[in-house]
Amino acid sequence: MDALQVISAATQVVSTMVGAIGALEQASRDFDDAPMRIRSLEEFVYELQSLSRRIKQKHAYKLDNPQLDHQIQGLNGLIDRLHPNIIKAKRVVTRSKVKNFAKTIWNSMIGDPLGKILNSMKRDLNWWLESQMLTEQIENVIETTASNIPIRLKVSLDQGYPISSKCGYVRNLLEQSSPRRVILIVGLSGIGKSCLARQVASDLPPNFVDGAVELGFGQYCSRAACDGDKHEYQRRLARKLGKFLVQIGFWKKINDENCRDLEYVSFLLQKALYGKRIVILLDDVWEQDIVERFAIVYDNDCRYLVTTRNESVYEITEADKVELGKDDIREISKNVLLYHSHLTRDELPEVAETLLERCGHHPLTVAVMGKALRKETRPEKWEKAIANLSTYATCAPGPISYVNEKEAENTVTIFGSLEFSLEAMPEDPKRLFTALAVLSWAEPIPETCLEAVWSVLGQEILFSLTVCKLIEGSLLMKDDHDSSYQIHDMVSLYLDSKTNDSVNLLLVDSTEESAFISPWLFVFGKESVKRASEEKIELSLGLLEEKHAAITLEAITHALEVGISSSEFETSRVGFCRILGSKITRLLSAGSEDLVSVSAIAITNVFTKGDYSEYMPFLENTNAVDKLASILETCEDPLIETSIFTLLANLAEFGSQNTTDEILLRIPMDRLTDLLSPHSDEWHESVFTTLMSLTKAGKSKAVEKMFASEIDKSLIKLLETGSDVAQNNAIVILKALYELGGPGNTSLHPSTLNLLPWQARLRLEKFVLSDANYSLPSPKPQTFDDLIQKLLSFDGKMIVEAMQDLIPIIEKVQEPKIREMILRSPLVKRLSELLQYSQSMQKEVKSESAFLLMKLACSGGQPCIKKFLEYDIVSELVKMMQCSVPEVQDSAYYALHNILFSNGGVLVVMQIIEGGLLERLIHSMESKSHKTREVSLHCVLDIVEMGNKTCLERMFSSSHVVEKIVKIEKLSGGTGEHVVGLLKGISKCKSLTASSERKAMKQQVVRKVRMAIKGHKLETQVLAAVEAYMSEGSKGASTSGNRKRK
Repeated sequence: MDALQVISAATQVVSTMVGAIGALEQASRDFDDAPMRIRSLEEFVYELQSLSRRIKQKHAYKLDNPQLDHQIQGLNGLIDRLHPNIIKAKRVVTRSKVKNFAKTIWNSMIGDPLGKILNSMKRDLNWWLESQMLTEQIENVIETTASNIPIRLKVSLDQGYPISSKCGYVRNLLEQSSPRRVILIVGLSGIGKSCLARQVASDLPPNFVDGAVELGFGQYCSRAACDGDKHEYQRRLARKLGKFLVQIGFWKKINDENCRDLEYVSFLLQKALYGKRIVILLDDVWEQDIVERFAIVYDNDCRYLVTTRNESVYEITEADKVELGKDDIREISKNVLLYHSHLTRDELPEVAETLLERCGHHPLTVAVMGKALRKETRPEKWEKAIANLSTYATCAPGPISYVNEKEAENTVTIFGSLEFSLEAMPEDPKRLFTALAVLSWAEPIPETCLEAVWSVLGQEILFSLTVCKLIEGSLLMKDDHDSSYQIHDMVSLYLDSKTNDSVNLLLVDSTEESAFISPWLFVFGKESVKRASEEKIELSLGLLEEKHAAITLEAITHALEVGISSSEFETSRVGFCRILGSKITRLLSAGSEDLVSVSAIAITNVFTKGDYSEYMPFLENTNAVDKLASILETCEDPLIETSIFTLLANLAEFGSQNTTDEILLRIPMDRLTDLLSPHSDEWHESVFTTLMSLTKAGKSKAVEKMFASEIDKSLIKLLETGSDVAQNNAIVILKALYELGGPGNTSLHPSTLNLLPWQARLRLEKFVLSDANYSLPSPKPQTFDDLIQKLLSFDGKMIVEAMQDLIPIIEKVQEPKIREMILRSPLVKRLSELLQYSQSMQKEVKSESAFLLMKLACSGGQPCIKKFLEYDIVSELVKMMQCSVPEVQDSAYYALHNILFSNGGVLVVMQIIEGGLLERLIHSMESKSHKTREVSLHCVLDIVEMGNKTCLERMFSSSHVVEKIVKIEKLSGGTGEHVVGLLKGISKCKSLTASSERKAMKQQVVRKVRMAIKGHKLETQVLAAVEAYMSEGSKGASTSGNRKRK
């Protein structure tokens, strides 16, 4: 809600109430209305309070800015002044009517207390309005201030780690003006290096105005972990540096394509850190060149805190070295124990000192033991723990090869504490922890993956309880922000020794459970585990046991739907495609109907167009067509039907003519007609793709069958009642059908055409014009040059007449001679100038110019669009969309919409992205004008459909499109239609070739919607619409995915 409107309405309420009690007769009636008005004003104050809280939460890192703080304090001051007066007013108006009437008579003589209260409130409101000098919404004013303040990056403290004396020493090093920019913090594993560095980084000297940022590396980002593979090491390091660029705001999202080039990303560090004063915490560094890549960056005042346990990194000469030893941790170890054991100093047994000595005062070991002994005060239990720790340390696996000799004793002690912690836990957490050894912990693991692992081991309802035990024992860490999990690097080292046990637990036996979990491990497992998982998938799909194959195929579909990065998704998809491609003949020709059905679903989720062209020909000499067509005869599950239709259509497109003829003979076109029902919109995308493939493969034969099944009539219904997505696809298919089927087959008549949206009329009108009963007036006998001369005049009326007479010529622009004549003329240049026309009849001139450009694009395609780009026409149309004349805004949007979807529209998309127009459109989605918001939103949704992957990722991250669409939902009543429109746009995006890729991106959008709408009064309403759309889209998937493994 616009805050100025709120304040204005509140002021009017106050004025109305004051005036209403000015006369005796009027007051007797208005007292009934006064409580309602006071409640409205009270709700307004509550809304202001909620606004203040939201702003504080959103900009918590910027509240130290005086200007922002002053504005927020001013808002809180207004709230504090209104509250007491509202309470007084409520007391006055809640007495009985008789008393109020008598009091009104008395007030008329001695003064009106309610009026005084309301006048006081009115003065408060006016005072605040004048003091703030607002011209826009309260939130937007404060947002503007906040957006202009650079974010002061912050590093979070570790809970339960006391401040050590070394903290002050390191801080002093940062304050000193030293040529050494690197401070190395070295020490044994788990001794508290990272905790110390975070303590320093969270309380910086004032000269580091840009704050601090932490970037973790770990053993994963080392040459040893890459088995000496130089390219793999550079890829991993480049991705880490890309993550850093995102953290400091230089990039909005990791660009997978750029992250392939380490030298390029390293070059960007120079640009990103130019003029910055940041303390950069490089945690757990294993390679010397990582530090050097940062240290060589110049023209900044950054300092680097580097934690490492790798001796090769110690050799950096241009660094101050800070070593953590036993004397440093001895002073804090008891406080660590007290924090994690939940005991006071008085409750702590005397034997605790012995435990600390046995742990070597090592913080990680002490924390693990403290949690295992939580709230335990009996000395005998502590003594037993000490004995067990010694036993477990003796039996613990020896140090890993890359752990230096100094760490050997320390490592086995830590491992012993982990063993002790596990032994103190119930059986379920032990088994889950062992199973986690198969996962690659280089990056956070999504909760869905852990749930999948647990489903193999225990009951689903016990998952949360089991994971909680591991978190309490310091064996697992959860990030509630995105429901993902991480582990300490020493825990990861410990789990490396359990990998074989975990593989034996999950993959060795040929069971339904191993068939289910293998695809998950192929996506999220360690490299060695991925190879074992691939073998298990191959075995499961070998048709030795069909049930195992079906379970594995369903798991492949679900594992790909989990939100992972684009590069990881593509790597996994390609791997699954390779596996399925080699098995496709046996799966689709030798399997049962159930197996064929689930195979079809998996293949359509994994395969792209290129994959279909590679693998579909292998099915030519099999009975796959017969199998698939037979299933369609009795199938009633739309998910299975659409998947099989997709397979058959691609087999027809990439197979021989005989195969195409057989498919056209067997495929039930009537069922495709049913699936085009307006009520089955979740299946439309798949049906549209099927129809286009069949049309391309079967040409006139396919079109003839489609006309016989009245598919064209179903498409026309979608033009009348369907969504924008459905209309656009229907238009494309109808054009193809009518062009191949000839004029005699058209179902369109003038009366029908007039009912359709105007963009549909534009694309299909030529098929109606062939109707003998309908014709356009003959054009005036003027030459093209005559019309151009009229167009070049300054008379608005003459210009409009010339434009109307040019339409019949422009409609023939697809003819080479006419196209060449138009492109060589000054027509396009003049139309671009007329988009800026400011003389008489400017509304008509601008609208007609946009219409002619749209006609040129739709009929002339790419050559005309290339001409448009020479004169910056796209930019002018965007400007028109942001003017104050609704008719002109509509004309500009409709023109740009059709240009985007014409042949060559991808060039327009590129110009919108590269020319900064995308950001301008997205910014306009927050305009005060309803029409500007509307057309900008529709245009952005068009770009979602036409854009590539990079464009979509940029929109959903750096441009905050989702968050702004949610704001529009809040302003428009929260029906959810705009968010659902975005999801539908993703569904029809042609650059997302795999269904699972679309699902993953839609899930990311849904997560952003949940975060943006959280806590708002329309939250339930908007999320209900979103969930309804998502559930309809996955209805069939749920049916297949929820089959029980018996």
